[in-house]
Amino acid sequence: MSRDCTFLVVGGGIAGVSCAEALVICCPSASILLLTESSIVKSVANLVPVARYLHKFDVREQNVKDLRAGIGTIVDQLEHINSSEHWVRTKAGLVIKYRYLCLCTGGAAKLFSTGQAELEARIIGIRDTDSVLELQRRLASAKDVLILGNGGIASELAHELHDVKVHWVIKDGHISATFVDPGAAEFFQLAKQETDQTTLAPSTAIKRMRYSEMLPTGEQQEEGEYKRGAALGPDWHRSYDLSGSSAESPGRELPKIYYKSQIKQIEQLPDSGALCITLKHDDGSLERLNCDFIVSATGVQPRHDYDTDKQLQLAEDGGVNVDEMMRTNLSDVYAAGDVCTAAWARAPHWFQMRLWTQARQMGAMAGRSMAAAHEGETIYQDFCFELFGHVTQLFGFPVVLLGRFNGQDLGRDYELLVRCTRNKEYIKFVLQNGRLRGAILIGDTDLAETCENLILNGTDLTPFGDDILNPDIDIEDYFD
Repeated sequence: MSRDCTFLVVGGGIAGVSCAEALVICCPSASILLLTESSIVKSVANLVPVARYLHKFDVREQNVKDLRAGIGTIVDQLEHINSSEHWVRTKAGLVIKYRYLCLCTGGAAKLFSTGQAELEARIIGIRDTDSVLELQRRLASAKDVLILGNGGIASELAHELHDVKVHWVIKDGHISATFVDPGAAEFFQLAKQETDQTTLAPSTAIKRMRYSEMLPTGEQQEEGEYKRGAALGPDWHRSYDLSGSSAESPGRELPKIYYKSQIKQIEQLPDSGALCITLKHDDGSLERLNCDFIVSATGVQPRHDYDTDKQLQLAEDGGVNVDEMMRTNLSDVYAAGDVCTAAWARAPHWFQMRLWTQARQMGAMAGRSMAAAHEGETIYQDFCFELFGHVTQLFGFPVVLLGRFNGQDLGRDYELLVRCTRNKEYIKFVLQNGRLRGAILIGDTDLAETCENLILNGTDLTPFGDDILNPDIDIEDYFD
């Protein structure tokens, strides 16, 4: 069996679908194929500008049959790439001949490992829709859950799980360290402590879904099994019932947080079957707790579990190196999203984080770059790679991150200005030589576009001193 196409995109996540959609726009008459492991793919919906170059959006799950007209689809898994002869082979033995190939195979969850198969079955990773459905299944009979990790998914779970006792184990000295500083972490915790528990009930009717309900006949699986799907998008938890079975912990209790800690040992109790966890704290002390299962949310690693005729050039973090046009070292092979690592000379206000925002940007850039190569045209890198920007939600608050928002790669040569209004907003400016280099905006601050302009324009803010965040001064009037 064989197929032919001009453009082949591998991966049904945000990067892959964004790439395929960009190709349809740029080359509407070309043959475009999307190779995906699941018939449920992710696409961007409700794209809303927050600033000139920053957008928030929803991630929509849809069947491959409902993708934009002009995108052909194959549900299968990539097994081998022959870049010299421009063809790939799938697990099912299908050979696809292509002119240009884009790898958007995403990342795989980094799971905490015990090395014991019996205990490993009690550890799950949260990476895609399918694994969330598995989490739902386990929560239905759980009373105690341990969350390991301190990034976005761990923070969302700690906030959203209810009717279950949550133990949150983090290696850092404050929560949500991937995104925010200790001050913002304290802002979140104080707000959560003071929130009326009755206001935390889900605002929309949600139900427990089975994975089989999302798949066409013939692709359905037994309960407990799940395929690898595309990565979760923003606000993923709003579509799922994340409740446990504990009558002792009704509602959304505050999680018990174990700071600067790591798992030292896991045992299974013979009587109850529960897991007995031994934690080791930074001061050397040990602590024991029991739980029904562990959610490992300790980040992702680039996933490229397929063979190639020539070796792909990889970065130190395991990602596929790409240049500013998203090209790999293999001829006519591109990559985008979590699978790749930016190997170009980066702009002073941009750095790579494996987030859905950058997956969308990279996928669209790869699509335009492939189309330009096909048409023999010259294009330049999108301006979105001049400034890091990310919009998300943590603990019920809208969050905007811009530039070097935590002083990344600035050494000690910077200063911070902070304005905090309890339960309302937290604003942090990172200044270097009097110029704004990054910002954290929590709450409805309406400062995203102003901060974007200040960072990109390099405006000298020295004359304003600390008044730049004076609540009695509307800085939007000065700089917009």
